[in-house]
Amino acid sequence: MPEVTGHAPGSFCWIELNTSDPAAAKTFYKGLFDWEAEDMPAGPDMVYTMLKIRGLQVGAMCGLQAEQKAHGVPPHWMTYVSVESADDAAAKAASLGGTVMAGAFDVMDVGRMAIIQDPQGAMFCVWQPKAHIGVRLVGEDGTFGWDELWTTDAKKAAEFYTGLFGWGAKESSAGAPMAYTEWQNGGQSIGGMMEIAPEMGPVPPNWLPYFMVEDCNATADKAAASGGKLMVPPQDIPNVGRFSVIQDPQGAMFAIIKLTGHVQ
Repeated sequence: MPEVTGHAPGSFCWIELNTSDPAAAKTFYKGLFDWEAEDMPAGPDMVYTMLKIRGLQVGAMCGLQAEQKAHGVPPHWMTYVSVESADDAAAKAASLGGTVMAGAFDVMDVGRMAIIQDPQGAMFCVWQPKAHIGVRLVGEDGTFGWDELWTTDAKKAAEFYTGLFGWGAKESSAGAPMAYTEWQNGGQSIGGMMEIAPEMGPVPPNWLPYFMVEDCNATADKAAASGGKLMVPPQDIPNVGRFSVIQDPQGAMFAIIKLTGHVQ
């Protein structure tokens, strides 16, 4: 797909790695996705690294801040959802039972954002774009293509997110071995949701980003050889594709997928 010039409200628009070792993370992800990394000063003690393919932004990374480390926040990928007003979205999230971890604030001239925790505990950001719309390339290998909520209560989570973003919540028939819900924005499937099963262990509610790849097995093998851990080895989703869930060497979780069909 070509370069994108905007993201409709309610769309996943940006993905950001918060890591304990930016230098090592750059090496790991460049090996997997061939991302270019451009470091940008973002304060006296912070560097914000733009991740690019062919010069087009596909995400970012930064080091965990001292306050995050003090609170035991582990390395993680953060999801951003585009909104018309970060202030309104934060207020609505609170009214629906969410927790506003950081109220709406300006990020220089590039946008306005808020950090929110849903009622079950999953964290995400809302993004009101100004100079920065979010990712500029989608639909190609190495780009973000799907986001999946792992939650402890799918029914309550569906009430929260449909109320907040106006999403549809469609029960999937894609052949998943467990109940699966597709998030839809403007009638288009953009992500999914499933409940955390007891056999998965003490997994906290979270958003899991998926990146598109040409060969799931080859990319998973490369991740494992580079210090990553295959939490879910490559396996097929009937009529959809082949995927794997990976933990990077610093501990952040993400997934890869090679699409072979279409989610209906």
